[in-house]
Amino acid sequence: MFTGSYVALVTPMFENGDIDYKSLEKLVKFHVEQGTHGIVSVGTTGESATLPFDEHINVVKETVAMASGAIPVIAGSGANSTAEAIFLTEQLGSTGIDGFLSVVPYYNKPSQNGLIEHYLKIADSVDLPIFIYNIPGRSVVDMHNDTIQKLSEHENIIGIKDASNDLS
Repeated sequence: MFTGSYVALVTPMFENGDIDYKSLEKLVKFHVEQGTHGIVSVGTTGESATLPFDEHINVVKETVAMASGAIPVIAGSGANSTAEAIFLTEQLGSTGIDGFLSVVPYYNKPSQNGLIEHYLKIADSVDLPIFIYNIPGRSVVDMHNDTIQKLSEHENIIGIKDASNDLS
């Protein structure tokens, strides 16, 4: 289902911090017209850590509507709290998205077992595909290969975005 190149969209804002939905629509339409295979709405590039939940959810809903089924939309649903990540994942699951991108909890420095528990609880909360997101430069924790292997055994965890710069 997920092939090709997916672009993580910025969330355009006005100077006062309000969402610029016209610019967001231009971005989405541009990627549809240019043949981008899919987009990520409100991932870490899209200000996921700074948007209030209601805005986060609304930007994803609007992005799905703007894409009009032409390309898949993956929603950023990660958070540094497992409860918040589950809440976002459950809320975003009803927006028409095709899957989730869930970042390693930032600031908390979870153990590898903590990462496994975090992601399994999220994966158990929904029936849509989840990409785990390893970004040690931002989260200070690098998922080990055995952790990734263990998580891949869950039917809802289908892929990884890895920004570790470690090709092994």
